[in-house]
Amino acid sequence: MVMSQLSPITKHLSPAYAQYNIDRLINVGRSALYFEDYVLSMQYFNQAIAAKPYLYEPWFYRGVAKFYLDDFAGAEADCNEAQRRNPYVTNIYELRAICRIRQQRYSEAAADYSAALRFDPVNQGMWHNRVLCHIQDKNYELAQLQLDTILTRWSGYARGHAIRGEVYLLQKDTASAIASFDRALEIDPYDGETWAGRSVISLARREWKDAEQFLDKTIHLLPRHVGSYINRALARFNQNNLRGAMADYDTALDIDPNNFLGHYNRGLLRAQVGDDNRGIEDFDFVLKLEPDNLMALFNRALLLEQTGDLRGAVRDYSKVIDEFPNFWFGLQHRADCYRRMGQTRQAELDEFRILKAQMDKRYGKKQPRLNSLQMRRRSDEDMEKYNQLVVADEQEVEHEYKSEYRGRVQNHKTEETLLPMFGLTFQPAVGGVRTDVAYDRNVEAFNHQSGQRPLYVSTLHPSPSTPQSSPSTTFAYIDSLSTVIGQTTQTSPVTIPLFLRAVAYSELQNFESAIDDFSTYLQIDSTSVLALWQRAVCQAKQNQFHASEGTNIDMKTANVLGDLSQALRLDPQNAYLYYNRATLYAYRKDYARAIDDYTRALELDAHMAEAWYNRGLCRIFADQKEAGVADLSKAGEMGLYTAYNLIKRYR
Repeated sequence: MVMSQLSPITKHLSPAYAQYNIDRLINVGRSALYFEDYVLSMQYFNQAIAAKPYLYEPWFYRGVAKFYLDDFAGAEADCNEAQRRNPYVTNIYELRAICRIRQQRYSEAAADYSAALRFDPVNQGMWHNRVLCHIQDKNYELAQLQLDTILTRWSGYARGHAIRGEVYLLQKDTASAIASFDRALEIDPYDGETWAGRSVISLARREWKDAEQFLDKTIHLLPRHVGSYINRALARFNQNNLRGAMADYDTALDIDPNNFLGHYNRGLLRAQVGDDNRGIEDFDFVLKLEPDNLMALFNRALLLEQTGDLRGAVRDYSKVIDEFPNFWFGLQHRADCYRRMGQTRQAELDEFRILKAQMDKRYGKKQPRLNSLQMRRRSDEDMEKYNQLVVADEQEVEHEYKSEYRGRVQNHKTEETLLPMFGLTFQPAVGGVRTDVAYDRNVEAFNHQSGQRPLYVSTLHPSPSTPQSSPSTTFAYIDSLSTVIGQTTQTSPVTIPLFLRAVAYSELQNFESAIDDFSTYLQIDSTSVLALWQRAVCQAKQNQFHASEGTNIDMKTANVLGDLSQALRLDPQNAYLYYNRATLYAYRKDYARAIDDYTRALELDAHMAEAWYNRGLCRIFADQKEAGVADLSKAGEMGLYTAYNLIKRYR
């Protein structure tokens, strides 16, 4: 298919073909959306909207792309347009509701769920989300009424009972909250959010041992839930388990390096155990997040004084005293620093202020030790509580809205932890694992023969931010190649433009057109390793998209395997082809064959970090954890640093 058939100008086409053209535009846009190329997908939907603005689908899918780019207002506007064109599509209301939730407009989101439930009254997820919107709006009575309906219709719905427990907790009815949480855990003891909700009650009652046990369950089921580590550290600290509390803060900050409570409280613990320099690092970080946080400033001043940085300590003490001139404990410490620095006059001025106020003897004592009763809410700015652990103002369970639009498009697919196949692009990999340009002799020979835009081997999709790979530039390049192809009457001169157009189509996620061009090319040259290679990559990606929609892809997967195997027969020393076939096996969960092919790839190229990484994952999936961790370690050593996160998790 030439580029003119993909342009928005359809007036010269027959009505049937024009409709096919728009359908294909939308389908290609959805494929780009699936592969998280949101900017490119919007280009396709823009073309569809320009050609047929009365269709609701391109407006809706463009809204989806904007949602994933965090343009919630823009996504909502597109949903409005889609809803005007077809007010009977449930997904439009659901997406608009999620956009409104992200903008904290909960009552409007609840109205969207109510509208959608008229068309799909048994959609449990939307009932769930509407109740959460009422809770966020503090409309607890209405939330309870709708929970009555939910639990009447789905009596075994554990999350419904857990949410009811949260509402009771917000209404200060602790006994009913405990009963609801216990009922939820009786139905589903593997729901980490429910255990977290139960722990909130124990934390509020200062039942530290019970809270720790509940949080142990939460962390076992939700190991990436930062708040659970922060809360368990609090429970452990109040049982004098400082080592355990410190470990929890460390883990929380590994997951969320910008967590305020984690850095602040870890700084206090480090100060208590004499790890002053690292305590200063934590308070430095807190002050980057909140430069006006006087509690953190004063605690850093104490540690700076302790480590001998008297000028830094005086600087911090002075800022605190400027805001709280009657904070005698701070004045005493600043006076001590002045004396140690030989600035007697300034020290005497501070001491005179303390004496004039008839300072109580306790202000002259050293910093008191933390104890199990010393905690303050984050909003409490009483400087006398400078050395108390901080807790959130409201202990709440983090709500999770049920929606296919939450998080990344492909989060539901286990295979996505695997690195993708190597393919052909017009841009060298930037920010990838390899510091050199990946070399393949077939690619080198083609570049030498074509004398046009060079091809590169990469697992990365080109960045649309570069002028050479922007969608508009690639569309124009396809147009120019299509013109050459259309004007050529002989077979031989058309092969190179045909191949380059196929690669350009694949860069635009238009895999169907790319496969068509590669198939035409292979009719001319059936021994082309590159055409077999890239056709397999395009078909594999198209299969992923179709599989996500529930389409049976067994026959198409066989085609991918056939192309890769044929390419390997023609070029048995190609490490990239073994890697790609191994990745195909891994997607099919045939881990034994995947491991064998990754091993062959590594025998040919021991520096292929991607193969070490994927083989490591396949070995872990095949219950060979020790060998898998060793492979991941090798991948990390070669620069693929995400491997270390997996090593920590599986070890």
